[in-house]
Amino acid sequence: MPSTASFAAAPARLPLPERLHTSVWRGHQMGRSVERALPSGFAALDAQLPGGGWPRRALSELLLPHPGLGEIRLLAPSLAATQRAGRLVMLFDPPAALSAWALMQMGLDPEQLLVIDTGTQGIPGVDGRPHEAGVDARLWALEQALHSGHVGAVLAWLPPRLRAERLRRLQVAAHAHDGPAFVLREMAVQQQASPAPLRLALRAGGADALSVRILKRRGPPLAHELLLELPPVLSASATRKARELAVQAVEAAGAAPPLRAATFVNLA
Repeated sequence: MPSTASFAAAPARLPLPERLHTSVWRGHQMGRSVERALPSGFAALDAQLPGGGWPRRALSELLLPHPGLGEIRLLAPSLAATQRAGRLVMLFDPPAALSAWALMQMGLDPEQLLVIDTGTQGIPGVDGRPHEAGVDARLWALEQALHSGHVGAVLAWLPPRLRAERLRRLQVAAHAHDGPAFVLREMAVQQQASPAPLRLALRAGGADALSVRILKRRGPPLAHELLLELPPVLSASATRKARELAVQAVEAAGAAPPLRAATFVNLA
């Protein structure tokens, strides 16, 4: 509880809840935090995030129908800024091999990325859920990284159908982490409650665009989706070649050619 002195020192112009504590916010207001947010690199997104960027000491939960929509391109500016500040970026269990060339095009230094492969993604249990021992190993490693104090940013692909108490443990661990902590999960869990204070749903918005829906934030709901233009990873010649291959594949299947590049040319 705030001391009498700290309450008295609060600016008198602030309403009573905000004078009690900076973490207090009302439903029609955008939440505030004493922790400085990390800009996302997308002005339209920062304008809708409490604090003007990705939160520190808290989970940011990204939901997507499948990997490779552009989620790494969305996070690349903040991850690159973390690297430039001399802090470590850790990636846990990426679903596919990462392209060093593509990462460099996004401003990331592949040699300064620590990729952790717990080797547990393909171990199913008897009920179809991920094997409990594998899930425990993965979450233990992630929690230790968050607690360590030596990591600048964490990006983790979580196992499907993760139980709520396991996610709460990660949120508790994130309180000790002085930086952004991103967890990527399947879109099917969007109707389930989550302890993460920030939840975004991502879907493809085009060859180099991403549609972002804010499901949860410390503030009023956002009725409309954000369409973010992503930096292209493919060169102009490579994009033309990809389009030609897409047209050839469609024509070979006896269908009309597409009007624009197929979405599979997206990288990360």
